[in-house]
Amino acid sequence: MSATETPTAAVAAAAPIAPAPRSGWIDHWEPEDPAFWEATGRTTARRNLIFSILAEHLGFSVWLLWSVSAALLAKAGFGFTPQQLFWLVAVPNLVGSLLRLPYTFAVPKFGGRNWTVVSALLLLIPTGLFSYFVQRPDTPYWVFVVIAATAGVGGGNFASSMASINFFFPADKKGAALGLNAAGGNAGVAVIQFFLPIIVGGAGAFGLVKASESGLVLQRAGYLYAALAVLAAVCAFAFMNNLRAAYSRPREQLAVVRYQHTWIMAFLYIGTFGSFIGFSAAMPLLIKINFFRSPIPTASIGINFAYYAFLGALVGSVARPFGGWLADKYGGARVTFGAFAAMILGTLGVLFSLTRLDTVPTPDPAKLAAWAKDPSSFPGFAPAVVHAVNHNSDIFPWFLACFLFVFAATGIGNGSAYRMIPAIWKSYAASAGPVGSTQRQDAEAKATKEASAVLGIVGAVGALGGFLIPITFSSPWVSDPVAATHSAFIIFTAFYLVCLVVTWAVYLRKGAPMAKAGV
Repeated sequence: MSATETPTAAVAAAAPIAPAPRSGWIDHWEPEDPAFWEATGRTTARRNLIFSILAEHLGFSVWLLWSVSAALLAKAGFGFTPQQLFWLVAVPNLVGSLLRLPYTFAVPKFGGRNWTVVSALLLLIPTGLFSYFVQRPDTPYWVFVVIAATAGVGGGNFASSMASINFFFPADKKGAALGLNAAGGNAGVAVIQFFLPIIVGGAGAFGLVKASESGLVLQRAGYLYAALAVLAAVCAFAFMNNLRAAYSRPREQLAVVRYQHTWIMAFLYIGTFGSFIGFSAAMPLLIKINFFRSPIPTASIGINFAYYAFLGALVGSVARPFGGWLADKYGGARVTFGAFAAMILGTLGVLFSLTRLDTVPTPDPAKLAAWAKDPSSFPGFAPAVVHAVNHNSDIFPWFLACFLFVFAATGIGNGSAYRMIPAIWKSYAASAGPVGSTQRQDAEAKATKEASAVLGIVGAVGALGGFLIPITFSSPWVSDPVAATHSAFIIFTAFYLVCLVVTWAVYLRKGAPMAKAGV
C-alpha cells in the first residue's frame, strides 16, 4: 500500500459495481465511467432503449393514424373535401408538437419508466375514439377534428423517450443511441401507412393484397393499436428504469430557453424533422390528389397511394441512425449541412416532376354527387381523363424517386441535428474547469440535464413542421389543391436554403465558436 492510499480507499476501489435493478429506480448511474459502463451500464441502457423504442414506435403510429385513414374516409362513406382531409392530417401534428414540452419535463419529474407507462396508456384515448366514430358516417366534421387532435398524444411520446434515453448513454454513444431510438419511433409512421390499408380490408403491399369484397372496416386499426398500447405499458413497467440522476425541477429545465443555440437548433429541426413528419402525413393525400382518380369506390385509375405512401417514412426512418453515426464520425454540423443541400436538390426534383403533370379534367360536382348516390349511373372514365391520368402515372416514378431522396436527407438530418445538441452543451461544460475537477463534473452533469431539456424543446418546435406542411398544401384560401402543391414546394426549397446558410454561419464558418468546438 502506498503512503497516500488509505485502507478505505483501497476497499472502495476494489468493491464490485452492483448490478442495476431490472426495473424501478436506479440511484447510482455513471455512464461516463468505463468500468461502470462495462459492468452494468451497457446492459441496462440497451434494455431501456429497446422498450423505449417499442413505446415510441406505437406513439408515432397512433400520431400518424390519420395520415392514411383520412385518404380512406371517402370509401367508408364520408364526404369530406380535400381541404378538410388535410386538416385532419395536420391537427394531430400541431397538438403533438405542443405536448412535447410537458412530456419532456415529465421525465425528470416522474421518471422515464413511469412516464412511458402513462404515455402508452394515453394512446387508448385516440384509438378508442377512432374505432367508435369511423363507424358513423353521419358524424359532423368538427367531431373528427377533435378526435384527430387526440392522436397528438402519440407525438408527445418522442420527446419523453428521447429525454429519457439521453441520460442512459455516454457522450460518445449518444448519437447512435438517440438515432436508433428516434428511428424506431419514426418507423411507426411507415408501419401504420403500410399495414393500415391491409388491416382494414383495403388493397396494399404494392397490389399483392387485394381489397376485401365486404368493404373497409377502419375500426380494426383502432382496436389493434389499443391492444398494443397496453402491451407497451406492461413491458415498460416490467423492464424499464427511472434514474435519480435525471431528476430536476421544471424551472431548472426551462432555464435552457435563455441559450441562443436552443432556438437555432429548434429552427433547423423544423427543416429536418418537421419535413419528415409533415411530408409523411401529407404524402398519401398528395399521391391521391395528383395521380389517382376514383369518382366511385368501385372504379379507379392511376396510382393507388396505399401501395407507396409508406415508403417515404420508411426511408427517412432507416436513414436516421445513419445520420447519427455520420455525426459521431464527422461532426453533426457537417452532416446537417449536407442534409440540407440534399433536401434542396430533392425538393427541386419533386417540383420539376409535378410541373410535368397534365391537368386531369374534373367532372361537374353534381355529376359526382349523382354517381356517389347511384354508382351504377357512372358512365365510365372519359378518354381525356384516362389519357391525363396515364400520362401522370408515367411521371410518378420520377416523383417518387425524388421524394424518397428528400426523405432520406431528412432522416440523416434528423440524426445529425439531434447529435449536435449534446455536443453543443458538452462544449459549455468543457469551459468549467480541467478534466476530472469537481467543477467540470458538476458542469457535465448539468449539461446532460440541460441537453435533455433542449432535446424536448427542439423536438416540440421542429414538430410544428408537421402541421405547417399539410396546411401549406391545402390552406383555407386554396381553391385548387393540385396547383397548390407547386407553390408549396417552392416555399419549402427557399426555407431549406435559409437553413443551409444558418448551419454554415453558426456551426461551420471559420472563426465561429461552435466550429472551433467541433460541433
